[in-house]
Amino acid sequence: MPKRTDIHKIMIIGSGPIVIGQACEFDYSGTQACKALREEGYSVVLINSNPATIMTDPETADRTYIEPITPEAVIKIIEKERPDALLPTLGGQTALNTALAVAESGALEKYGVELIGARADVIRRAEDRIEFKECMEKAGVECLKSRLVHTVEEAVAAAEWIGYPVIIRPSFTLGGTGGGTATNREELERISYGGLKASLNHTVLIEESVIGWKEFELEVMRDRKDNCVIVCSIENVDPMGIHTGDSVTVAPVQTLTDREYQIMRDAAIRVMRAIGVETGGSNVQFALNPKNGRMTVIEMNPRVSRSSALASKATGFPIAKIAAKLACGYTLDEIPNDITRETPACFEPTLDYTVVKFPRFAFEKFSGAEPILGVSMKSVGETMAIGTNFKEAYQKALRGLEIGVDGYDLKLEGKVAGVDDVEAELRRPRADRHFLIKRALKMGIPPARICELTGFDPWFMDNFAEIVEMERTLVALPQDKPLPVEALQAAKRIGFSDKQIAALRGQGVKESDIRSQRLSSGLKPVYRLVDTCAGEFEAYTPYFYSSYQTLDQSRVTDKKKVIILSSGPNRIGQGIEFDYCCVHTVKAARELGYEAIMVNSNPETVSTDYDTSDKLYFEPLTFEDVMNIYENEKPVGVIVQMGGQTPLNLAVPLLKAGCNVLGTSADSIDIAEDRKRCRELLEKLGLRQPASDTVMSVQEAAAVARKIGYPVMIRPSYVLGGRAMMVAYGDHELGPFVEAAFLASPGFPVLIDRYLERATEVDVDVLCDGKDVYIGGVMQHVEVAGIHSGDSACATPPHTLPKAIVDEIKDACSRIALALEVKGLLNVQMAVKDGDIYVIEINPRASRTVPYVSKASGVPLARLAAKVALGKTLKELGLTKPAADMPWCAVKEAVLPFNRFPGVDPILGPEMKSTGEVMGIDKNFELAYWKSQIAAGQKLPNSGQVFLSARDSDKPWMVKIGQDLVSMGFSLVATAGTAQALHQAGLDSTVVRKLVDGEHPNVIDLMKQGQIHLVINTPSSLVARADEIKIRSEAISRGIPIVTTEDGAHATVNAIAYVRKNGWDVRALQDYLVRK
Repeated sequence: MPKRTDIHKIMIIGSGPIVIGQACEFDYSGTQACKALREEGYSVVLINSNPATIMTDPETADRTYIEPITPEAVIKIIEKERPDALLPTLGGQTALNTALAVAESGALEKYGVELIGARADVIRRAEDRIEFKECMEKAGVECLKSRLVHTVEEAVAAAEWIGYPVIIRPSFTLGGTGGGTATNREELERISYGGLKASLNHTVLIEESVIGWKEFELEVMRDRKDNCVIVCSIENVDPMGIHTGDSVTVAPVQTLTDREYQIMRDAAIRVMRAIGVETGGSNVQFALNPKNGRMTVIEMNPRVSRSSALASKATGFPIAKIAAKLACGYTLDEIPNDITRETPACFEPTLDYTVVKFPRFAFEKFSGAEPILGVSMKSVGETMAIGTNFKEAYQKALRGLEIGVDGYDLKLEGKVAGVDDVEAELRRPRADRHFLIKRALKMGIPPARICELTGFDPWFMDNFAEIVEMERTLVALPQDKPLPVEALQAAKRIGFSDKQIAALRGQGVKESDIRSQRLSSGLKPVYRLVDTCAGEFEAYTPYFYSSYQTLDQSRVTDKKKVIILSSGPNRIGQGIEFDYCCVHTVKAARELGYEAIMVNSNPETVSTDYDTSDKLYFEPLTFEDVMNIYENEKPVGVIVQMGGQTPLNLAVPLLKAGCNVLGTSADSIDIAEDRKRCRELLEKLGLRQPASDTVMSVQEAAAVARKIGYPVMIRPSYVLGGRAMMVAYGDHELGPFVEAAFLASPGFPVLIDRYLERATEVDVDVLCDGKDVYIGGVMQHVEVAGIHSGDSACATPPHTLPKAIVDEIKDACSRIALALEVKGLLNVQMAVKDGDIYVIEINPRASRTVPYVSKASGVPLARLAAKVALGKTLKELGLTKPAADMPWCAVKEAVLPFNRFPGVDPILGPEMKSTGEVMGIDKNFELAYWKSQIAAGQKLPNSGQVFLSARDSDKPWMVKIGQDLVSMGFSLVATAGTAQALHQAGLDSTVVRKLVDGEHPNVIDLMKQGQIHLVINTPSSLVARADEIKIRSEAISRGIPIVTTEDGAHATVNAIAYVRKNGWDVRALQDYLVRK
C-alpha cells in the first residue's frame, strides 16, 4: 500500500511542557515524525506550547504554532491552515485528549479533517476503562476484576464488592495522574475524589489490587494489512503497585520462559486487533502472578508512549518515524530499516545485549513530600544504560543517574545508612528501595527473605547478590598489592567503575590509580553496535555502547571530529533545554565539516536519536566513560558548555587528563562558577553586587551575615537549579541552610550575599567570541527577585524596565563576557533595585532560557555559539550589529509538579521546582502572558468568584486587585481580615471561615462545590500556616488557578481584562520571524 495521495497537509499535536508522566520523549517522537512526513512530501503544521524543544524550531515543521494546546487553539489553527488530516498519536496523552475533544466538538467534520494514526473510536476503546474491558473480554484476554464509577459513592460500593486493597485508575490521564492504592474506605474516598477530578470524562476504574505481581510491557506496531511487530519486550524489576515510569526496567524480559513470552506476545496482538490500532505503535501492559502464572492485561496506550522512546533507543527501531509513515498509508513491509538498509520494518528487532532504565526522583525539592512510590508517577527523569549483561547495565545506569554514586557502591549504601528497621522498610515501596536491598544483602539477610519482603523476582536478587559478592572479593584481596588482572577484568565485566573499585581498595587509593593499572594491563573497553538484528545484518548507523568483552565494533575514522557532552537524565534544573542546545551543537559541527559525536545516557531525547549525530555513544557522563571515548576517537576536542552543569563539572578533570576543552577556557569557567573568584572579578570590573563574602564554614557564614545584615541569600558553587539556595532571615535559619549548601557542593566556597527584597530580576543570554559580543536577549522576570529564575515567568523584551536600564544591563554583560574571554554562551542573572543594577550570578554555559530566546528572536543562539567554540568569529557569522527590537512579546512560564505531591505547599523560592516550561507569544505582554498561563495549565476564568487572602502588608495591593476584578464583574470571597480591607475600600465580598476554626462554610467547602474559579493568596509569614498550605494545595489538586505573588496577581488580572475585551487569536512562528 503506497503512501496516501489524497492528503497533502497534516497537522501534528505536540505534548506541551515537560511534566511528570510526559517528558521530552515526545519531543523526540514529534521531531522524528515531522522529518518523516516532510520526507514524504507532506506539508506539516504543528502546535506545541513548549519552546525548549527541537520540535518547535521553525525549520522542523512548515508551520509552527507555539500556542496553548487546547481544543480552542487547535480549532483556530485548523480554521486558518485547513489541514487534510490530524495526527494525535505522537504528543502523549495531551495530544490524544485534545484531539478527541476537537473531534467531539464537530470541528473535524466541519472542516473536512481526518483523524489519522488512531481514529476517535480507537482512542475511546483504549482509554475508556469500560469499553477497554469489554473489548478484552470479547478477544479472550483476561482483565482484572473491576468496576467503572462516576462518583465517590459508587467507588465505595465497588471497593466493597471487589475487596480491599483496590487500585484507583482514572480514565484519560497521563502518568497515573489522580490514581492510587486504597487499603480502606478513607483512603478510597480521598484518592477517588482526586481521580474523578483528574479524569477527562470524570470516570475512574476501581480495580482489584495486583500489588506484588510481576509487570511487563510490550511495544507493538500494527499496519492496515494486520502485520504485527513486537518491537521490544520490557520487564519491570519492581513489582506491580509502582508506576512503570518509577520502576527500574530491563529489556528484553529476563524472567519469562519462552512459552510464557509467546502467550504474552499472542495476547498483545489480540489486544491490538480488538482495539483496532492499525496505523501505528502501542504500548500494552501485563501483570503476571508469580505464584500461579495467571496473566492479565492492565492497559494499553494507542499512541507513542514513554516506553516507546525507551524501546526505540534500546533496539534502534525508530518507532515514531515508522508510526508516522504507517499513518500516511504505508505498511510495515514497505518501510526499510534505516539501520540495516536491507531488512524491512516488519522484521522484529533482536537484542544481544541488556538495557536497564533507572528513574530519577526529586523528592528533596518538595518539603513534606514522602518518598513513597505508587501508581501515580513521581520521577522527573530517567537514565538508560546498555551492557552485555544485566549487572553491567544496572551499574552503568546507577552511575549515569548522577546522584553521587559510582555504581552499586558504598556511597549508595550510605544514602540509607540511617534506616533502623531494614526489614520493615523493605516492605514499603520507597524511592530508594534498590539502595536498601544492597544494605540488606550486606547485613546478611538471605536473598529469599528480601524477595519475600519486596516482591522482587529471585533472578534479579541473585544478580544483586553477585555484585555484592564481587565487592567482597575486591575488598578481601591483599590491599598492599595491585589487583590481579583477572579480578579487575571480572569486576569491569559486571559494570564496576574505576572510582567504585578504588573506594574498595583502602584509603589513599584514587580513581586515577585504578585507571593507570587498568590501562597498563591493556584493559580498555570495546564498543559494540546497537543494530536491531544481533549482528545478523550489517548496521550502517554508528550507535555504540561500551563493554569489557573482546569484540570491538567501533568505527574510528580519520575525519576531524568533535565530542559533544549532553546533559544526562532530566531533572529539576537541568532538562530538555540543554538537550536542545546539544542538538544544535551537533548541527553546527556537521555544517562546519566535523564528525559530530554525541555522548548521552537519556533515552527520552532528540540527542540520542539514531540519526541526530554522526556517532552516538550511549554512555554515562562520568570522567571515566567520557575519557574512554575520547581516547578511542581522538577528536580535536570536546564541547562541555551546552549540556548544563553535568558536562561543565567535567571540564577541569578532562583538561587535566589531556583533553582539549573547546570554547570558553576551563579557568574562565572556574572564575564564573567559584563564588570567591567571581566576586573578585566583579570588583575588578567595578560592577555592583549585593554586599557579600565567601565562606568555608558555618562560623564564617554567621560572621558575614551579621556584618552585611539579614536577610541573606546562601549560594553554593557549582550547582544547578538553585540547589540548596535559601534565604535566611536570622541566625536560627543560617546554620542549617549553610550546612546544606556545603553538602550540595563539598570543597567549594559558599557565597553569603545580601538578599535584595522587592528587586526586579533580569536574565541575559550573551554570545561572545572573546573579542566581540552579541546580546541574544534580555528577559525581565515577572516575579520579584527571590524566586528561582527557572520558576519565574519572564518576558522578552522587558515589559516595564526603562531603555536606559536595559542599555546599562547590556553594557555590563558585555564587559563580563570580554573579561572572561568567553567563546560561546554566557548567562548573567541581575537584579534592578531603586535604579541600581546588581550582578547576582554568572553561568559560563548555555542556559535554560536559550531555546526560548532563540524562538522569540529567530536567532539560533546555541548553533551560533557552537560555531564560535569551533573557531568562528561573530563577524564571520554575520552578527555585526545589535539585535533588532522585537515588535512582539514572548513570555516564558514555568510548569510546576505540585499536583503530584499532595499536601506540599506550592510557594516558590530560590530553589527551582519546575519540571518544564511553556511560551506565550503575541503582539503585547498581556496577550503573551495570558497564553503562557493557559498553556501552563492555569485556566484563567472570564467570570466567576475569586478567593482573596493576604497578610497585612499585602492588603493595599490586594485591594487594588479586588477593585480590578469587581470592575470586570467578578465576585469576591475573602477571609475576615482581607474582607475588612476590601470593605473599607467600598468592595463587597463573601466572608468565609478560617479552616483553623473548624467552622463552615470555609473556602475549601466552596472549592469542593465548584464555586471558586481563581485563588489569589499570599503567605501570612515566612513559615506558612497549615491552613494556608491546605488551601493552596486544595486549589492545585482541583485545577483551580492560583497566584501567590503581587506581580503575578497584577499580570494575571491585566491579562484577563485584555482578553475579555479584545479576544485572542493564533499566529505561526514563521509569520513573526519574517521581518520586513
